[in-house]
Amino acid sequence: MDKNNSKMLNYDSKIRSFVLLIALSYLNNSQYSSLGALLGAPTDGFSRVSLSSSNFQLQKPYDQPVQNRYSNNNGVETFRVYSNDKPFQQGSPTKPRTEIRISGHDYTSGVWQFEGNFYVPSGTNGVCIMQVFGAANQATTLQLRVYDGNLKVYRSQVVVSNIYNKWFKLNVIHDVGNSRVTIFINDQQKVVVGGRGPSTFYFKYGVYAQDGSSYYMESRWSGIKIFRKNGLNDNVFTSI
Repeated sequence: MDKNNSKMLNYDSKIRSFVLLIALSYLNNSQYSSLGALLGAPTDGFSRVSLSSSNFQLQKPYDQPVQNRYSNNNGVETFRVYSNDKPFQQGSPTKPRTEIRISGHDYTSGVWQFEGNFYVPSGTNGVCIMQVFGAANQATTLQLRVYDGNLKVYRSQVVVSNIYNKWFKLNVIHDVGNSRVTIFINDQQKVVVGGRGPSTFYFKYGVYAQDGSSYYMESRWSGIKIFRKNGLNDNVFTSI
């Protein structure tokens, strides 16, 4: 065997070893590891959960009619709120919101996933547009907030920059047992953060004012889906 053929065989062997390493990492670390984007969609290995209109529970300023703060036109949901709006319940100390709470699929275990397409118009600031509600010692395991045109985990880690006036696909995977939340934008893994302890969890999306909010806040959503990991015995119950 000449030197050129020997070098080619060594190169091929290295390539095969690298591919094998990727496959083993995938199998050992789940489909939403850092290699997940290379090996499949975020929803691979998940089953879609059936949703009906009764699973979409709107929370809005208690003194406003629905049409003033929420609309659904051809599958595009628009959420609007003002910084001086009332809370969603009279006497609540919480900030103004117009959100949908996914009901009927609260969970305490398993691996669950939220999917949706979102759009935030320029000027919207200091607002939470998506939540994994529930945590051991806080209200939420995850909040995705908009600050200065960037989508962040709470106020710190940037998920994606320059989001104004563009549509993005969002997938959020919550692995309760491993206390981990993985965030994808346009099917590409962006951020992995730790969980915040055991609780009863559910998903929310829309607009929920935070510190430093703009006077007017808006987000638009479409294609909302919920998934759960195949082959797991999850604790799921119907919420009210």
